[in-house]
Formats: sequence, structure tokens, C-alpha cells
Amino acid sequence: MEFTIKVNGASQVVDVDPDTPLLWVIREELGLTGTKYSCGIAACGACTVHVDGEATRSCVLPIEFVGQSEITTIEGLSSDRSHPVQQAWLEIDVPQCGYCQSGQIMAAAALLEENPNPSDEEIKETVTNLCRCGTYNRVLKGIKRAAELKATA
Repeated sequence: MEFTIKVNGASQVVDVDPDTPLLWVIREELGLTGTKYSCGIAACGACTVHVDGEATRSCVLPIEFVGQSEITTIEGLSSDRSHPVQQAWLEIDVPQCGYCQSGQIMAAAALLEENPNPSDEEIKETVTNLCRCGTYNRVLKGIKRAAELKATA
């Protein structure tokens, strides 16, 4: 079945089964491999993208429910790593292995759009992505630094 979806500002037509998860459409049909597969049950957050600005775990969202929503992947956050979260991640050297970091960045960016100056507790309650390397303290510092960068931009 054909679906027209808007990803990173561009309309894309894909021919997939209606129950195909958005993650696989993004990765396999559109070739945007920054969004990662890990658990497949929306528990870890490696597959986090924005759907109409909201952090969404794409591994469990069937394409048939995307509709006319605006989807943003890590590739669409900024083309030159100028987004405050990306700048903070580089400055603080947040990732260790990096596998989960696109999902972490997307969750952090959505949080900062909704709450430009979150407390540590608000960050911990909202950004629930898992990191096998345990870089949670650096993720927290990265989000706080991104908030500072965003405030001064």
C-alpha cells in the first residue's frame, strides 16, 4: 500500500504494508540509518524520532497511523550539527559507544522545545532512553548545557 509521509521537510512516497513500523520505513525505505533499532518494544528509545515535534519511539508506530504528521529524524535535526543538543553532545563528549545517542539527542531536543530550562528531575522523568554504556550523567550534563546554549542563541 502506498503512503505519503513527510520526513525532514520532504514528502516521500513509500509502498509498504500498513503495519510496517515507522522505524523500518525510515531505515529501509528511505535509507536514513541514524535512527537505530534495538529492543523493538519501545523500551529503550534508540529509535526515537519526532512526530509533530513529540519524541516518539518509531519501532512500534505503524506507518498507517503516521498520516500527515511531520517526522524529524536525527538527520533532519540539523544538517551541520548546529542544533544546541548536538553542540552540547560534542562539547561534553556525551557518547561512549554512541549507538543510543541519536535517540538520546532526539528525546533531549523534544524536551527542550517543550521545557527550555528543565530541572534534573524533569530530565530524568522525560528522557527515559536506555544507554548500555551508562553515560546517564553525561547525558544529563549535555541536556543542561544544551539548554544554556539554546538560551543564548
